[in-house]
Amino acid sequence: MANKKESTSGPVSQFIRRHFRHFNAASLLDAARAYTAHLHNGGRMMVCLAGAMSTAELGLSLAEMIRRDKVHLITCTGANLEEDVFNLVAHDHYQRVPHYRHLSPAGERNLLKRHLNRVTDTCIPEDEAMRRIEKAMLEVWTAADRNGERFFPHEFFYNVLRSGKYEKFYQIDPKDSWMLAAAEKNLPIVVPGWEDSTLGNMFAAAVIRRDIRNVHTVRTGIEYMTWLADFYGRTAPKSSLGMFQIGGGIAGDFPICVVPMLHQDLDRANVPLWGYFCQISDSTTSYGSYSGAVPNEKITWGKLGVDTPRFIIESDATIVAPLIFAHVLEW
Repeated sequence: MANKKESTSGPVSQFIRRHFRHFNAASLLDAARAYTAHLHNGGRMMVCLAGAMSTAELGLSLAEMIRRDKVHLITCTGANLEEDVFNLVAHDHYQRVPHYRHLSPAGERNLLKRHLNRVTDTCIPEDEAMRRIEKAMLEVWTAADRNGERFFPHEFFYNVLRSGKYEKFYQIDPKDSWMLAAAEKNLPIVVPGWEDSTLGNMFAAAVIRRDIRNVHTVRTGIEYMTWLADFYGRTAPKSSLGMFQIGGGIAGDFPICVVPMLHQDLDRANVPLWGYFCQISDSTTSYGSYSGAVPNEKITWGKLGVDTPRFIIESDATIVAPLIFAHVLEW
């Protein structure tokens, strides 16, 4: 039954509670309620972003989640880190291709010639987005290189955003950028496999050109894991840390392993397991598929406990994630 607080929340939340009663819809509501309960009980939440959620403009709801302290740590792919900023400075130049399923190879080549990089039904403009941010990042990368300094990928982005130099290029309401919200909060971000991103490629090119002398100017994934181990070890015993995973792959696989690493590789006792787990995925359960594995499998790996609230919602994350965030925000 809904409590008094739920009954006074906004129209989106009320709609979800009225209509989402069975199957994936019921899982969505259960996960949203458990997310809220986790926070109310003093827990903290990590959100994992895979896929192209930034190009899908998840910032429209995620930014407010960050501002309202509903998210305390983000783990994301390099693509999601950069694509929120691409959208921030080049939104008006993006092009939708709603008929993308019917594009011929020649049609795809035509997009390439126009420097439009397609992500499903949305094309990211190379010059206005990627090259503009490449210029900004080259400035901070080379400055750090000259000074013998090293920073994580997200810290370089924070440096650029906080400088204010690129505000004149903003083409969306800044409140809808989750990276701006994160920079304002100094939110911790973990970006495993950052090298596998557009800017990771651009950094490699800068090293090859010798614009950057020290390839370690950008800190690595192993350093992200050691930072996360310290963060988890300090945080989880005081405030249970939950994991809300959007999609599959490295954005979720990397951080969830910090718990068994602390237990099994460092022999640390009394490290709590993850206190909440939810995954939104359209991956089907099949032989060897980790993205499609049911959450119970994670118990055998020492990641989740028997009593950990755990949910899987087999649906489109671009639909599900904003609805769950809306419920948590009481919209």
